[in-house]
Amino acid sequence: MEPTAAPVPTPAKTPSAPKSVLNESRQIERAVTLIKMGARMQVLESETTLSYERLIRLYKEIVGKSPSKGQLPFSTDWFLTWQENIHASLFLNIYEYLDKGASLDSIDALTKAYKLYLEQVEAGGIEPLLSFTRAWRLLKFVDAAMLELTTCTRCKGRFVTEPYENARHFVCGMCNPPARAGKSKVAGSLSLD
Repeated sequence: MEPTAAPVPTPAKTPSAPKSVLNESRQIERAVTLIKMGARMQVLESETTLSYERLIRLYKEIVGKSPSKGQLPFSTDWFLTWQENIHASLFLNIYEYLDKGASLDSIDALTKAYKLYLEQVEAGGIEPLLSFTRAWRLLKFVDAAMLELTTCTRCKGRFVTEPYENARHFVCGMCNPPARAGKSKVAGSLSLD
C-alpha cells in the first residue's frame, strides 16, 4: 500500500485592511478642494489616495471637462524671473509662516497659504501669476533643496533664490529691479511707479 501524501494546507487568507468610509470621504473632500483650486491631475494623484479613474470622474464632474494633459513645470527658472519671483516669494513666506505656526499637514498648509496669497494679490489689485500647481511645484523644489528663501541685504525681505546665491550680497528684485521691470501696461501686473 502506497503512503498517501499529506494534504497540502491552503494558505490562510489574510484579511485586507477594511476600507474606511470616513477616510475615503476625506480623500474626496481633499480632491474636490484641490480641483477647485486648479490642481492638475499629477498633483491630485500625489496628494490623495483615490484611483486615477476616480479622480478623472471627479474632475469632470466638478470642472465639466477632462483635465488638461501635459507635464508639470519641471524647471526652477520660472520662479526666478522678476515678477514671478515676487509672487513665488510672497506665497512661500506665507506657507513657511503657516507651516511653523500651525499644526497642519503639508497639503492643508499649502491650500491655506495659496488662499492667503490670492487674497493678498487681489487686495493689491494685482493679477495672480502663481497657479496652484506651480505653488505645489515650488514646495517640491524647496523640499529637494533646488530653491530656498534668501534674505535681501537691503529690505530684509526673504525671496526665492537658488541655493548657491551669495546671501551676504543678495539684493532682491524689488530693491534692484531689472531695467524693464514694472514697465508693462498690462492691467494687474506689478508697477514700480
